[in-house]
Amino acid sequence: MAVSSFLFTSSLQGSMVAPKTLKCYREYMGCPSNLSCGQSGYIKSMYLTHLRILPSGKLSKREQIEGVSPKDRIQCCAVQVENAPSFSVGKKFQLDDVIEAQQFNRDILGAIFEVAREMEKTEKNSPGSQILKGYLMATLFYEPSTRTRLSFESAMKRLGGEVLTTENAREFSSAAKGETLEDTVRTIEGYSDIIVMRHFESGAAKRAAVTAGIPIINAGDGPGQHPTQALLDVYTIEREVGKLDGIKVGLVGDLANGRTVRSLAYLLAKYQDVKIYFVSPDVVKMKDDIKDYLTSKGVEWEESADLMEVASKCDVVYQTRIQKERFGERIDQYEEARGKYIVDQNVLDVMQKHAVVMHPLPRLDEITVDVDGDPRAAYFRQAKNGLYIRMALLKLLLVGW
Repeated sequence: MAVSSFLFTSSLQGSMVAPKTLKCYREYMGCPSNLSCGQSGYIKSMYLTHLRILPSGKLSKREQIEGVSPKDRIQCCAVQVENAPSFSVGKKFQLDDVIEAQQFNRDILGAIFEVAREMEKTEKNSPGSQILKGYLMATLFYEPSTRTRLSFESAMKRLGGEVLTTENAREFSSAAKGETLEDTVRTIEGYSDIIVMRHFESGAAKRAAVTAGIPIINAGDGPGQHPTQALLDVYTIEREVGKLDGIKVGLVGDLANGRTVRSLAYLLAKYQDVKIYFVSPDVVKMKDDIKDYLTSKGVEWEESADLMEVASKCDVVYQTRIQKERFGERIDQYEEARGKYIVDQNVLDVMQKHAVVMHPLPRLDEITVDVDGDPRAAYFRQAKNGLYIRMALLKLLLVGW
């Protein structure tokens, strides 16, 4: 799949339209860092030499940017925009795949959330929706999943589509025989219209997107990212807290291995006057790449060892599980980290009345069960919101706005 042009920040008036502007995306798939943005009216995008994207082998009105080897599969081009991309009904979605949180800006996030609200109405009032009738979704999961896989499958079926599924592709697919991910993806795209994939390796979703001629949705790639979880997290924060600008968020637990907190940090950076607190055991601190990214975007962040103090300040306490499966043979480090930060009634007592507790689930003992009855416990509402976000993404990727 081609890496889509990014949406371009603007204030929306009337119909939601993104203006002609410049946006360089140099991070994705190793695009050379020395590329310079050209004149106004051009959008820097990246295209794969893929027949589905470039049927004639060339683009109209483009400038080939120097510095990209002809043998590279990815070419960086400047494409003149004649008509500004639109979020209006019937228009094509601006992304071809959902791979990482950096693909989104706040305009497209707001537009997706609006579609998610429509999907909630559809789920409640139109159980026989046929929006995706005739489409097939394949779920290719190399790691265990409950909420993500089932919510995607439920989303597809609630919109009239069909599902092909493999629950443990690492053991019960040809991967067990040594088949490469690329060959698996090429095969499955022949049977389906969209692939939702979870993999144990960071970067696997990008590899799949390069290979596939149909949309790829990253449902988690090892300790890398989980963009659809981040989308539903931000959607939940907006619904629960009532705003996204000017909020304080405490990310707690396994911040080194947790792909959900990484993706969430990227999305929170899209909003104004956000402050993020990192609360974690020493062995699973947030990695420097996220800290550096937040700093580059002017987002204030702080590391703290005091959960109680942070909880008293925050609008959102986002707790995560210490991920034993990421420690391998370092069991002593896992035991050292587990149980250090627990959200219980004592934490609730210092939290503000409007604040919420969130968790991507599953939980072990990092949130005590007595917290469940407090109205500020938002994690099961959060999980439900995943259905609406994923219904929205499937609809947008397959049929557009």
